[in-house]
Amino acid sequence: MRVVRDNPGRQLLSSSVVTIGNFDGLHLGHQALIERCLSLAGEKHSIAVVTFEPLPLAWFRPDAAPARLLSVRQKLDFLENAGIDLVWMMRFNQELADLSAEKFVQSVLVETLAARHVVVGEDFHYGKARQGDIQTLLKSGRQMGFELHPLAMLDVDGERASSSNIRAHLAAGDLEKAKRLLGRSFRMAGRVVRGRQLGRQLGYPTANIRLAVSPSPLGGVFAVRARWDESGWHDGVANLGTRPAVGGEGFLIEVHLFDFNENLYGQRLEVAFIAKLREETHFDVIDDLVAQMRDDEQQARNCLALTATDN
Repeated sequence: MRVVRDNPGRQLLSSSVVTIGNFDGLHLGHQALIERCLSLAGEKHSIAVVTFEPLPLAWFRPDAAPARLLSVRQKLDFLENAGIDLVWMMRFNQELADLSAEKFVQSVLVETLAARHVVVGEDFHYGKARQGDIQTLLKSGRQMGFELHPLAMLDVDGERASSSNIRAHLAAGDLEKAKRLLGRSFRMAGRVVRGRQLGRQLGYPTANIRLAVSPSPLGGVFAVRARWDESGWHDGVANLGTRPAVGGEGFLIEVHLFDFNENLYGQRLEVAFIAKLREETHFDVIDDLVAQMRDDEQQARNCLALTATDN
């Protein structure tokens, strides 16, 4: 898969199927767009995804930036595994914010990507002040030689599959509802770094990951599964947050893997959050912390024994 990060200033593809959006979370609604692209492309067209970094809302209102559901690395890995040929990660800045809807279609879809088919959600807007919509894109397609395929919003058990709904479920600690909209357990990933070794001293060694995604969409103590390389999933328990139990600073994931004591420093660890056990808590007495960690482990083991493993 080819990744383009800035305006290439030239044609990238000779004939393509294009989908456009933030794709934060790559939930079931996003996956439906990608599946439609795959079916339209066949052997004739390349498949291109146009996405934005930072997310437009984070650029317009940094103080109200939504919690990210995927890091850039996770998003690109997902798209590559889905069979995408090219990702154009457009830098969202003032120049792009000022680009008219007509110019966006001409420069991005026609001149750079040679779009033959464009697949978007039915509520898609584009261009300066969101002036472009499905009707203007249909008209542009007729004039410029591409066919538009607007898809209806996907409902799952009567709820719209959307990034905002997923964020709300994660913030509420309802990981099962988030999973239904994502089509998989919510996951975070990052490189394991060296910590303070306090967990090891207490009999609970942890693999620590500093978060690339900020702000985090969730926090607390969780039953998790983690994997690295081709290791397969390992059961565990994780603290996600600022570690108030030990007066910690900074935001990170601390993962204790059950029945495992190998060195994971430098490994890229993917963590799937299965169930929330409790909120973070401060402990003045270490013995109280250890007792709580034992209870967390038992709760997590019981929960994971009843939960199927993701692919």
